[in-house]
Amino acid sequence: MQNKEIHIINLKKSLSHPCFNGCGGKNTRIHLPVAPACNIQCNYCVRKYECVNESRPGITAKVLSPEEAFGRYVDARERLGGIDVAGIAGPGDALAEFEKTRETFTRIRERGDGVIFCLSTNGLMLPFCADELAELGVSHVTVTVNAVDPAVGKRIYRYVRFQGKHYTGTEAAALLLENQIEGIKRLGELGIVCKVNIVMIKGINDAHIPAVVEKMKELEVGTTNIMQLIPVQGSLFEHIPLVSNAEIMEMRKKCGEILPQMYHCRQCRADAIGTLDEDISRAFGEERHASCSASASELAGKEHHPPIRFAVSSKDGFIVNQHFGHATGFYIYEYAGGQVSFIERREVSQYCGSEKGCGDHESKMLSIFNTIQDCSCVITMRIGEAPRLMLAEKGIRFYTTYNYIVDAVREGAASFNKPE
Repeated sequence: MQNKEIHIINLKKSLSHPCFNGCGGKNTRIHLPVAPACNIQCNYCVRKYECVNESRPGITAKVLSPEEAFGRYVDARERLGGIDVAGIAGPGDALAEFEKTRETFTRIRERGDGVIFCLSTNGLMLPFCADELAELGVSHVTVTVNAVDPAVGKRIYRYVRFQGKHYTGTEAAALLLENQIEGIKRLGELGIVCKVNIVMIKGINDAHIPAVVEKMKELEVGTTNIMQLIPVQGSLFEHIPLVSNAEIMEMRKKCGEILPQMYHCRQCRADAIGTLDEDISRAFGEERHASCSASASELAGKEHHPPIRFAVSSKDGFIVNQHFGHATGFYIYEYAGGQVSFIERREVSQYCGSEKGCGDHESKMLSIFNTIQDCSCVITMRIGEAPRLMLAEKGIRFYTTYNYIVDAVREGAASFNKPE
């Protein structure tokens, strides 16, 4: 089925692609947000522009023109000493306005850097664009397939717009699925490496996911990436609860018997830059200093408390979902004048390497303290007794929660006005 020679070349490129090499590592990628339009509406998706306070797919600080995207790519390459992967992941669909994606990749290809090209898509237009993607040099494509049964898909997709027509219900889901399957088959024929993302939605498609993975195996997809639904305010699924880490790991393990699974996905923004564990996109462009929730003038005069700095343990930089002892880095946030601002991510040595118990590793704890000593509070999902006591000795509070980081920081800041 596959163009084996090209497929082998592209598989070798996967070793330098943080999303396809199985471990992420230190390989760098840049997401170029040139694709704002989308031709379907998922019930979990709300796309936002000019937002710095969230980290998830569909989010960017600014939609760029292909020319601006090229400039950002060159800038990032110079600052980072190189870029391994240039990708387009929205904030809409990379193929919905394909001319923008085409121009962006063409500009970068003409530089001759040898960078890997990849993109993410819902797959609706994939059968019509796959051949040109191969001609552009795109070697890796991620397709989001949440259902292989239209009866399930109609609960996930509000509508599909295709060739000037508006489809809903089972008809929309069936059309999308047909094009996804045809497009994935064509990628295989062209030798392009394909990964399939599946959003795990409690009570909607969670029991159906093994069937999706089975179908992807039949289509010769290389790996699937089962991701948590991120409930977004304003979406139809905003009240559906998060799948727990235990549930998603159990599903990945089960489906791992069918196809290799991705375990290190960060569900990145559409303008992410850097490694998977350190998104430095906030350093690029004045637009990243805008607030998506309130302007400086709106906040002026509302609060006059000194800034409060927080160290947050998180697996993905979006949700407080990590035990203090398991953190290999802390996301540093500051709360001032009613506004939450991300500062940076700081690496630390993992305090605890076992789920069964961490012991009292005083030297590691002291090292962590030296890294976060300018912080007034640690926000974490869980924390052991030994680090609690040492933090207390150093005058650093702790706050345990399972919540979005921005909301958790606001809650933590509010706690400073209450008795400990």
